[in-house]
Amino acid sequence: MLNIDDANKKGKEAMEAMLKNYSEVTKGFQAIATEASDYSKKSFQDMASYMEALTSVKSVEAAFELQTSFMKSSYESFVAEATKMGEMYAELAKVAYKPYEGVVGKAMAPMSAAAAA
Repeated sequence: MLNIDDANKKGKEAMEAMLKNYSEVTKGFQAIATEASDYSKKSFQDMASYMEALTSVKSVEAAFELQTSFMKSSYESFVAEATKMGEMYAELAKVAYKPYEGVVGKAMAPMSAAAAA
């Protein structure tokens, strides 16, 4: 028999879990936005420094060397940032999926048992 107090308690627990997860997902998106903003600022500053240095070179060889160095450091910085952002998105996906793990696991159990048989 359905007890109203138990149903109310379960509903409250579900709502609290949902709000907690929503809060964690929001924090994840905020961290990603902050990281993207910080990278953009750093990238802009690096480009400004490069342009300033480029205006003061005296030879084509020095300009080529400066450009090569800048492009290499820019590429390495981009790859590192892309890796970091990918990891942040993967972690966010895990956090967002966490409340559904139990439900999906229970739903998939009969199918897994049938496939194993």
